[in-house]
Amino acid sequence: MKGGKKSVAEKLFYKSFANIQKETKTEPLSIFEKALENATPLLEVVSKRVGGANYQVPREVRPERKFLLACRWIIEAAASKKGKPMAQKLAEELIAASKNEGAAIKKKQNVHRMAEANRAFAHFAR
Repeated sequence: MKGGKKSVAEKLFYKSFANIQKETKTEPLSIFEKALENATPLLEVVSKRVGGANYQVPREVRPERKFLLACRWIIEAAASKKGKPMAQKLAEELIAASKNEGAAIKKKQNVHRMAEANRAFAHFAR
């Protein structure tokens, strides 16, 4: 939802659910839940300044933030595609995420890779 246009966001969401139903012939809610589950990050990196140097410190993601990040990544991935209506792009991204594919899953993997690479700085976490 951008600029408080809740009704527009709802229409897009329901249209994308209709597209999912048409394409996969399965329950759209189960696809949506699977997509969110697959796109949910476990770790993230937080910038922390220690002794004049900035370190990317890995830390676990809080449950509320997990949901928010997964939703944001799926929506951003859908919005970044070109040439189709947003409802169709969102449906495609949700289907891809439910199969562990797509840009949102790639983003999650990159975040996890960053956290793994900076594991040596985990002792700086509070």
